[in-house]
Amino acid sequence: MSAVFEVKPQIMKKKTTILVLLLCLASLTWAQQNEWENPTRYEWNKEKPHVDFALYENAEDARTEDYSRSPWIHSLNGTWKFRYASSIEESVKDFYRTDLSEEGWLEIAVPSNWELKGFGEPIIRNIQYVFSPNPPFIDVENPVGTYRTWFTVPAGWDEREVMLHFGSISGYARVFVNGKQVGMTKASKSPAEFNVTSFLKEGKNLLAVQVYRWHDGSYMEDQDFWRLSGIERDVYLQAYPKLTIWDFFLRAGLDDNYKHGVFRGTVDLREFSGNRMKQGMVKLELLDKNGKKVWAQSRRFDREKQEETLSFSGTVSRVNQWNAEHPYLYDCVLTLADASGKPQSVTACKVGFRRIEIKNSKLLVNGVPVYIKGVNRHEHNDSLGHVQSRDIMMTDLKLMKQLNMNAVRTCHYPNHPLFYKLCDKYGFYVVDEANIETHGMGSVPYFKDTIPHPAYRPEWYAAHVDRITRLVERDKNHACVIGWSLGNECGNGKVFHDEYKRLKAYDPDRFVQFEQAWEDWNTDVVCPMYPSFGRMKEYRNSGKTRPYIMCEYAHAQGNSNGNIKDLWEVIYDSPNMQGGFIWDFMDQGFKTQTEDGRIYWTYNGKMGSRRWLEDKKTELNTGTDGLISANGVPKPQAYEVKKVYQYIHFKAEDLSDEKISVRNLYDFTDLSAYDFRWQLVKNGVPADSGRFEVRLKPHASKEVKLSLPEIPADGNEHYLNLYAYTREATELIPAGFEVAREQLKIGTGDFFAVQPKAEGQLTAEVKGNVLSFQSGRVSGKIDLKKGVLFQYALDGKSPLSQYPEPAFWRVPTDNDFGNKMPLLCGVWRTAHVNRSVRKVSVGEQDANGIRVTVDWMLEDVLVPYTMEYQICPDGSVVVTGSIDLTGRKLPELPRFGMRMELKKDYERLVYYGRGPEENYTDRCNSTFVGRYEDTVSNQFYPYIRPQETGNKTDVRWVSLLDAQGFGLKVTGLQPLAFTALHFTPEDLDPGLTRKLQHTVDVIPQKNVCLHVDLKQRGLGGDNSWGMYPHNEYRLLDKKYSYSYKLQLVDGE
Repeated sequence: MSAVFEVKPQIMKKKTTILVLLLCLASLTWAQQNEWENPTRYEWNKEKPHVDFALYENAEDARTEDYSRSPWIHSLNGTWKFRYASSIEESVKDFYRTDLSEEGWLEIAVPSNWELKGFGEPIIRNIQYVFSPNPPFIDVENPVGTYRTWFTVPAGWDEREVMLHFGSISGYARVFVNGKQVGMTKASKSPAEFNVTSFLKEGKNLLAVQVYRWHDGSYMEDQDFWRLSGIERDVYLQAYPKLTIWDFFLRAGLDDNYKHGVFRGTVDLREFSGNRMKQGMVKLELLDKNGKKVWAQSRRFDREKQEETLSFSGTVSRVNQWNAEHPYLYDCVLTLADASGKPQSVTACKVGFRRIEIKNSKLLVNGVPVYIKGVNRHEHNDSLGHVQSRDIMMTDLKLMKQLNMNAVRTCHYPNHPLFYKLCDKYGFYVVDEANIETHGMGSVPYFKDTIPHPAYRPEWYAAHVDRITRLVERDKNHACVIGWSLGNECGNGKVFHDEYKRLKAYDPDRFVQFEQAWEDWNTDVVCPMYPSFGRMKEYRNSGKTRPYIMCEYAHAQGNSNGNIKDLWEVIYDSPNMQGGFIWDFMDQGFKTQTEDGRIYWTYNGKMGSRRWLEDKKTELNTGTDGLISANGVPKPQAYEVKKVYQYIHFKAEDLSDEKISVRNLYDFTDLSAYDFRWQLVKNGVPADSGRFEVRLKPHASKEVKLSLPEIPADGNEHYLNLYAYTREATELIPAGFEVAREQLKIGTGDFFAVQPKAEGQLTAEVKGNVLSFQSGRVSGKIDLKKGVLFQYALDGKSPLSQYPEPAFWRVPTDNDFGNKMPLLCGVWRTAHVNRSVRKVSVGEQDANGIRVTVDWMLEDVLVPYTMEYQICPDGSVVVTGSIDLTGRKLPELPRFGMRMELKKDYERLVYYGRGPEENYTDRCNSTFVGRYEDTVSNQFYPYIRPQETGNKTDVRWVSLLDAQGFGLKVTGLQPLAFTALHFTPEDLDPGLTRKLQHTVDVIPQKNVCLHVDLKQRGLGGDNSWGMYPHNEYRLLDKKYSYSYKLQLVDGE
């Protein structure tokens, strides 16, 4: 039988070879048939990339860079005709015909993303492609959007060359004018320009564009964001003279002493058919902010003899430098004149003189080592998707500046051109990233097979180069761009090594970074993602000489960004680490509403794309990882980032002698530009305040003596709060805005050192299994069989509806889900429920009252738990909880505390602890100990996916009161943590998976759920898919015990 099925090796080899050839031929034929599945055909008839600019009639208009002042720009933005088809087969085939009836066509705004206009489905992805990872093929339904609009060429453009400019089209787009195809483009987020001069006619012209959602270029656009389609940036016509300035590269640097400006520039002229001006002159002028000319140079040209590029150079003495703190810009005015010197066209570009270098393991700006206090920013708006406006960008930049951020990484593509102009103007360091991410095919080092990966395939080489080139050529004149990024999570093939070398030769004034290089030679900075705390310390101590600037770190998903202070303590203590870019700036949520009109912000599947849910069920809320919520409101962790990023540090020097130390971490700003104030807080309440002055040069420290009142050693607790405020307003930050803060303990007083003695006439009796007690107006009862306090009242009135019981569980955060806390620690979710009383003992009454001790066994975990009630003479009750995990191998505790419930009237919240924002053991540096008053309703922060929220740490006491001031006061015998919400953990906990919960899915209760804890585990945030909170912020001990006092108050 075996002989029948025998195949000779030679025959098998031949058959295999033939099969491979057939497959290759089939693939080649298919690629040739379908332009949208051919990576070598990444564009057709597009103009080569160059800097974006407009021509004007005079220098005054040119300096504004306001395109509306140019007679040679004609916007085509507006309402276009639109047809949507769910597949290529259903799309309009003759859409470009001028005689095609538009009856039945709908309308759409341009620019826009068609999915947010009711056509098709928004899809979000992190790593997985929507289609099978088999480049360049698309094996899913491919939606098509078809656009048509009519326009008239402005008068006076007859003798000019006309370009059609698309700022960005997301998709494979074919462009037709008056029924004829003028070009094709695939790369989104970069301009697509086409020369349409020969296609235009007098009167009305038809522009028709058809866009396929998916194409081979989609393999290179696998960023973790919403996959949205369509014409998403500005569309306009631009007219050029037959001889025109076409491109220019203005390099404004500094000399070796960082004193004088060194200017070098090149201007490329372009000649179109019909040009009659063969000789002429190009003049460059540099004007300061007052319009004063500080440098000028002219170059004559002769088109018959010269190359198209003209070179300029010169020096500007004592130049005003550009940096993120003082972003001084000059206007470079470029004038094209004829042979007689008569101006023919004018344009202008903002120029900032700065010098970017890497020396002595540090990134330097103008000779000064700078810390990159950065953030990653996607282009996102909760209503418009990827469409940007000046207002959107300004809102983002204001928040960044106010949060002490100085740098932005344009993750993971070139941003709208206006964004760079605003960063130039307002001062941000930008790492500008090419639109390349092939994460779904694997990223270094997390894949084994490079054979099918586009980064390693020769047929994809040119497409990679094109995207990098378009990034650099458009943005090369921006002072804010201090470095280029070759891409993100896209492999590290030959093309990236070649492009690194090419960029270093072409633009030596900037660094080039590439996170996929890791520590290969084709990156100037080591820019890892989410290194562990241990790896950061290793690099700090390694002696390596490349700067270490994390391209992504401190993952902000949900309630996160714990221990960021610890990360920066390592960075500040390092010879080669300089910060990084937090992931990321804003939640990618969309504003929507329920059928009954309740507004909320959604993510993933609630946008009508349930069949396109993120492939990994653990990532159902991909994109919800911003410091800012999708509605533009900073999350609580944003204020921790502001504190950690602040540039002014205060420390106690000798507070007994009123001395503090101040450190200026600004790179270019003296502290005399700020106002300083101190505030003395007594028992949480401001008691005194004053001003002080600090004159301190950048990177310097000094001792400052304050004029403080005498602090008596009377047991009262005092804190010294220190603040720095802006003195003058800018467009982004108002005057009097707080930029730095610190709280220092001062004096010898300690709230917990002395507890006031409880006095009163306590009576108690035991009847059956109930111990009843009374002191004055206070009465209560303890069930000695169950071991619980079940009645506690003042004049018969009690705020409590449920009495204290052990609590070990917290609502899982996104980071908790990432490190599998709900699964690994799930035994603690209900460990308090199934408990049995082993022993109850009632002590003799003495001067301290009566002690009732309850020994429980937590049956589900077989762990003893002791609850003690010390009934004090004044009727207050000191509750002590103790647990002993010795000898038991159990997962860590998410929290150690107790929970109780108050009736609905007790909405007023007053406490003495850290606030006012929520805080946790590893995220509390920005919150000060003080007395705060608020409502219970305000304690719930509406994370886009509901989770743990509202915690407060270092709490001395907390009161929950009704409108008349009656209620419950809880006082710690050691620092407490608490949460007071209109939600129980069960209301917010989705279970073992995150599900697709939203804020509208959790309904607040009328009653108040109060947790009084010793502490809960930290939040973590080194990443959100496995890393734990640092050990010092976890509950890893075997024994825990704490105490607090319950007290009924009337008229607090």
